[in-house]
Amino acid sequence: MKLKICGLKRSVDISYCNPLPIDYVGFIVDYPKSQRSVSLSTLNDLSQAVDPKIQKVGVFVNYNLEVIADLLNEGVIDIAQLHGQESPADIIYLQNLTNKSIWKSFAISEASDLAKAKTSPADQILLDYKEAGSGKSFNWELLEDFDRPFILAGGLNANNIKAAMEQVNPIGLDLSTGVESQGYRDPKKIKAIVRMVKNV
Repeated sequence: MKLKICGLKRSVDISYCNPLPIDYVGFIVDYPKSQRSVSLSTLNDLSQAVDPKIQKVGVFVNYNLEVIADLLNEGVIDIAQLHGQESPADIIYLQNLTNKSIWKSFAISEASDLAKAKTSPADQILLDYKEAGSGKSFNWELLEDFDRPFILAGGLNANNIKAAMEQVNPIGLDLSTGVESQGYRDPKKIKAIVRMVKNV
């Protein structure tokens, strides 16, 4: 089971994650609506501190595609996660510009949202609650017949993560609100989640 810890914004957050068997760390880039947003210069600084065994994911909402491509091609991030209204053509454009992994997040409210996710050209899809970062989950029962591999996001925490792994069978889990206290990454919560997901 892959594990992504998202919303890192301080160097101390990186130091919490580096020693642990975490697969991905996520940075929300230049999105003022999010309290977890970081500037491009902060992203650059934080990126250099991430252990090479962990892949760096830049999270973008309707962002300039050329800037995303530059960040990927320069190695500032390893993966771009698109979180806005980006089209299938935008995804293919980025894949062609970079030859890097492009993820697309889908807000799930009803079965028709899953149909869009299923046919996306993205290298990986994430299924999230309609208000990303709200700490809420969508109705997992919608996933009963969904057969494309996906990363599950939205309201995951120590109380429901076991159920998520057993009921929903994602290939990965993406946590943000569930590993924070007072708006900051909480090392104890991160360690507890890693123990549960990685059995360490």
